[in-house]
Amino acid sequence: MNPLRTFIAVEISPEIRSSAHRLIERLRVSQAKVKWIETDNLHFTLKFLGDVAAEKINDVCRAVDAAASPIMPFELIVRGCGAFPSPSRPRTVWLGADEGAEPMELLVQAIEQLLEPLGFPREHRRFTPHLTLGRVREGPATGLHQLTELIAKHGDFDVGSMIVDEVTVFSSTLSRGGSKYEALARIELRGE
Repeated sequence: MNPLRTFIAVEISPEIRSSAHRLIERLRVSQAKVKWIETDNLHFTLKFLGDVAAEKINDVCRAVDAAASPIMPFELIVRGCGAFPSPSRPRTVWLGADEGAEPMELLVQAIEQLLEPLGFPREHRRFTPHLTLGRVREGPATGLHQLTELIAKHGDFDVGSMIVDEVTVFSSTLSRGGSKYEALARIELRGE
């Protein structure tokens, strides 16, 4: 059986999805070459695993369950538009996490710790909860200045809040029409 391109994420509520879509539409008016993420594919990535052998998926799901189940559900406030590496040099355009970022960071640390023995190395960069909206493509800088202005203008964009009460293990299939995600497991935060 072929390996599955796998990642772990927090899905977003319909209200957050709707607000994120409104922001994408506002940013889209710039002439910058950006590959905007399909609204249905928006999520908070906790850890990208890459290609995982099908026979290892159950072990991954058990490890994520062991990491997530002790954590209580928490409120996450999604606020603020920004960019990596910086708003003045945008490569990735995102929405940030305000209140609730700390429990999400603790969740990621627990997932990292329990996946490491399965052969998934820890991420060396500090985890910054964010919702990727789009990736700026290489090429002429046409519209880039306008995009940086729009990002700055929406730096305090209030998207809303949601309760994070589960983590999802996804597989991702790349196609010409974009990525297709399939939930392999949904794991509740139970505070046990």
